[in-house]
Amino acid sequence: MPDIQIPPIDLGVSLQLLIVFGWAMLLLLVDLFVGAGSKRIIGYLALAGVVVAGAAGIPAWGLNGSTFNGMLVLDNFALTLNWIFLLSTAITIIISLDYLPRQGIERGEYYALLLFALGGMMLLAQGTDLIVLFLGLELLSITLYVLAGFAYPRLTSEEAAMKYLLIGAFAAGFLVFGIALLYGATGTSSLAGIAEKLGSGLAADDVAFMLAGAALVIIGFGYKISMAPFHMWTPDVYEGSPTPVAAFMSVGTKGAGFAALARLLLVALGSQFATWSIILALLAAVTMVIGNVSAVAQTNVKRMLAYSSIGHAGYLLMGVLAAGVLVFYVGLRRYESGNLMEMRG
Repeated sequence: MPDIQIPPIDLGVSLQLLIVFGWAMLLLLVDLFVGAGSKRIIGYLALAGVVVAGAAGIPAWGLNGSTFNGMLVLDNFALTLNWIFLLSTAITIIISLDYLPRQGIERGEYYALLLFALGGMMLLAQGTDLIVLFLGLELLSITLYVLAGFAYPRLTSEEAAMKYLLIGAFAAGFLVFGIALLYGATGTSSLAGIAEKLGSGLAADDVAFMLAGAALVIIGFGYKISMAPFHMWTPDVYEGSPTPVAAFMSVGTKGAGFAALARLLLVALGSQFATWSIILALLAAVTMVIGNVSAVAQTNVKRMLAYSSIGHAGYLLMGVLAAGVLVFYVGLRRYESGNLMEMRG
């Protein structure tokens, strides 16, 4: 029987994740021993965990490392996003300390759920494998389903949670099917492996499966980032969710979705820029128009902010397109330089 080789694990790469997940589980245990009127203590402890996780990333600035067989990386891109997610979570916790008691929904598990959602966002920022990206997205989504309905028994909050759950499950189906097609076409779930396979060329049938899979994955992430025409859930969910949760979704979760989408398009599908850039540019234009025009007509502040965040998704898509141009032309120049060297040789 052959020996199973366990790949080396660099805990430094996943240190922030370990702190966030470990702290969230610890809060669940501490909550058992905290009285109903003292749940603010859990909030302060959660805030301390966020600060510790943020400080743990300072020595890693400028370093590039990977672990779990390259499925998880830590570079300046991921570290910057992690700090943005940590800051947004800290602000959400601070707002929630007064909001939850005032609304009569102060429960200790709220802060643990926020930390689990934070861990899901950090997985999306550090993941370089489609499986890790899916796990991060689902962890984030499941916690948000609960947080959206946290104002129970308020009917609008229950409605928001139900709508978010149904739309999230629908989007997950697109994402999983797309991942399956990409894996079938390239034989790998690694983003770098997909890029390498595309660079070496695919058979005609595999190209069709690859394009279909990429389209389905982009649709799956499109729901998460509120990209038109996959944005219709956003105003209803934002309106019904508790105010700190709506703020958290508009900043942190949108950033996490864009982090994963950017890695997919720029790392795995960078060589296919000419194919996806036109489609993404059209979607960005439609998203900006729908988000901003619809925001003007709103009379509810939360719905207005929701449509505004949809418009901002279009702006961020333009940033992904600009980065795609840079990646594509840098790769083209390297390819031409390599051919020139071969001709000279």
